[in-house]
Amino acid sequence: MGSGSISRGFRGEFRQWQIIPGICEGSPVMANQFSIFISRDGGNKNYASVLAPGQHEGLGRVGDQGISSWGWNLGGQHSTYHALFPRAWTVYDGEPDPDLKISCRQISPFIPHNYRESSLPTAVFVYTLVNTGKERAKVSLLFTWANSIGGISHLSGDHVNEPFIGEDGVSGVLLHHKTAKGNPPVTFAVAACETQNVSVTVLPCFGLSEGSSPTAKEMWDKMVQDGQFDRENFNSGPCMSSSPGETLCAAVSASAWVEPHGKCTIAFGLSWSSPKVKFLKGSSYHRRYTKFYGTSERAAQDLVHHALTNYKRWEEDIEKWQNPILKDEKLPEWYKFTLFNELYFLVAGGTVWIDSPLPVTNMNENQRQLTNVEYTDVKVTEAEVNNKQGTVVEHTATGHHRSVKLDPQNDNEDVGRFLYLEGVEYIMWNTYDVHFYASFALLELFPKIELNIQRDFAKAVLSEDGRKVKFLAEGNWGIRKVRGAVPHDLGTHDPWNEMNAYNIHDTSKWKDLNPKFVLQVYRDFSATGDMAFGVDVWPAVRAAMEYMEQFDRDNDGLIENDGFPDQTYDAWTVHGVSAYCGCLWLAALQAAAAMAFQLGDKAFAEWCKTKYLKAKPAFEEKLWNGSYFNYDSGSSSNSKSIQADQLAGQWYTASSGLPSLFDDFKIQSALQKIYDFNVMKVKGGRMGAVNGMHPSGKVDESCMQSREIWTGVTYGVAATMILAGKEKEAFATAEGIFIAGWSEEGYGYGFQTPEGWTMDGHFRSLIYMRPLSIWAMQWALNLPKAILEAPAINIMDRIHLSSFSSRSSQNESGVIKIATKAKCFGNSVFNCAC
Repeated sequence: MGSGSISRGFRGEFRQWQIIPGICEGSPVMANQFSIFISRDGGNKNYASVLAPGQHEGLGRVGDQGISSWGWNLGGQHSTYHALFPRAWTVYDGEPDPDLKISCRQISPFIPHNYRESSLPTAVFVYTLVNTGKERAKVSLLFTWANSIGGISHLSGDHVNEPFIGEDGVSGVLLHHKTAKGNPPVTFAVAACETQNVSVTVLPCFGLSEGSSPTAKEMWDKMVQDGQFDRENFNSGPCMSSSPGETLCAAVSASAWVEPHGKCTIAFGLSWSSPKVKFLKGSSYHRRYTKFYGTSERAAQDLVHHALTNYKRWEEDIEKWQNPILKDEKLPEWYKFTLFNELYFLVAGGTVWIDSPLPVTNMNENQRQLTNVEYTDVKVTEAEVNNKQGTVVEHTATGHHRSVKLDPQNDNEDVGRFLYLEGVEYIMWNTYDVHFYASFALLELFPKIELNIQRDFAKAVLSEDGRKVKFLAEGNWGIRKVRGAVPHDLGTHDPWNEMNAYNIHDTSKWKDLNPKFVLQVYRDFSATGDMAFGVDVWPAVRAAMEYMEQFDRDNDGLIENDGFPDQTYDAWTVHGVSAYCGCLWLAALQAAAAMAFQLGDKAFAEWCKTKYLKAKPAFEEKLWNGSYFNYDSGSSSNSKSIQADQLAGQWYTASSGLPSLFDDFKIQSALQKIYDFNVMKVKGGRMGAVNGMHPSGKVDESCMQSREIWTGVTYGVAATMILAGKEKEAFATAEGIFIAGWSEEGYGYGFQTPEGWTMDGHFRSLIYMRPLSIWAMQWALNLPKAILEAPAINIMDRIHLSSFSSRSSQNESGVIKIATKAKCFGNSVFNCAC
């Protein structure tokens, strides 16, 4: 996670290269392959094949010296691929040798709550060979790798390969890649583990064109003839650097004898070291893994050694995490593996995980300074603030919190800062309206990362960037970041320092971002019981709520939308009060009131409750139609549409242990309406929930997004159904995403889940963040104890209103003051206009 990523397709191809932040090279590098060479005693049975089905383009050209001269002999009809992220298995059943069963298991160290191993850029490929024949077989496996970071990067020149022999039998080749356009260099390590039965040899350099020495064809012919390379190749030292236009490749061979009816295991490792991440506008940071392996590119050798000597422990940890879910007979089979496989995005979503909270370079003095202010209303004691994370917090006012496990290894470990893209086509970091859906995965598996993301947004709320920006949809101008508004994203070219890369609309006028911030913060606070986190972010929560007052234009306690797409559905216009934003606002009022009460900010708790008690009946009066909540209170053709996401606020309310926003009849009725119309009237429920549906049963075609089925929203709707006791409908709803996206009868989006698709199968934005919300379903199925065992008297009923609570909150506290003990602004890289 966060060290660059390479994906591997089910045919064995290495593709979707994302070594440089924000750049995804989708095409496979075809020279990167595993191949096998088999000879039997007696010499009458010999096999040589690349372990990838299908024919390489250009195969069979006379005199070709490149990879099309290799043996692309695998049919693949009897071979199978299985995936359960972060592992995958390929079984070659009798191919290419009918008497040899070959399996490869692929392991990456994605281990929940392990913030060290999960940051390492490495993977292991373990081959198990079973000889079912009567003759002894000499088997050589070959791992070839091009000095490339995807695309045409191999042609840029000045790349160098060198062999190495390491400890514990780990030997291979380092490929030093001099990245073009001033980007930091990368070093790959490809290696195998030598054992008593396995011999490892290397060919440090070969080329793909006729002028190379040796050529890809000569390398292949050597393996066909000898099954290995010369041992003295280890002493050859670094090769000559490549010329522009020339491709430099390396090969590692591991050979073993397999007795009749015997078994042998051969392990290969791949690692890379790209210690510095540099963004387009110049800010550079060290990646998280450098905390453990240093900043040398040569760390790749240490990483591959660590991988090949620790992968068995990784597998044990992964199985320990996954098995309780996999063995749960109440869960559908499709759900279990979709749940794990959707996590691919936390690696393949362009993730950047840095060690230090501050840039390595280009940190100007402006970015270092924040105004020191003090907040007097927070009455949390020092003992509570310093309470160790991950333990039970007892608070006289709020009962007990059961923590989401933070990190059993080191409670006080600084886990750095984390970025992930909205999608590989929408290149914005930590897009917040979408993180609202995806964040359940991080909260469940890497809660310290999730809390740090919320801290970053808390700092952002209290900052301002006055640079002018033109907004494309309306053509008007505004400033990049308004104080009090939650940013849409943390930027593209200079994340943390230049937020809001999104410039279609002015997101300071969006109605969902601020409530979503408050709801996520409260959910995380309530789930982890981390009181210090609560104190850190409270000033931003309060500022975010106060900012929204400007959008209550008729003083009914509700926020109104402004007749343009001012929320995550940014092509779907909203008029007046909307089901989506209004419900989020009601939920945020409740969450802010509860958090204020728990932190001792009594005046603000009363302010939120007073507003909530006014807003809730107004919301129901304007939108409830006896069956569901109308899309909005306007008079447009789609105002009475059934929106799949109309209960998003109730979803978070129930996920956080707060009292329901509406009576049970309304929640059940609205969810049943969504199921009957948005789900079941779309291909019989086999595609997910369409965003908008007219009460006539026809899809709302008012815009692109109203007629789309959003994968992540569908999972969120299913989670809401689970929380409301409608598990049967929930799994039927979510299964539509599995059928269309992952199953054999679907559209083949596996490990590229898009933002959405239409009824005719057109998709938009492959490899997208929001589908991680399938983990909201798992959250709903296994709520933390503190949420399940809410106090007998709910938190809203314990907020007693006084006569002064109706007055404006600003009149009570004057300028917002932040407790010095919060310390959340000490390392900020934001400009602040307080």
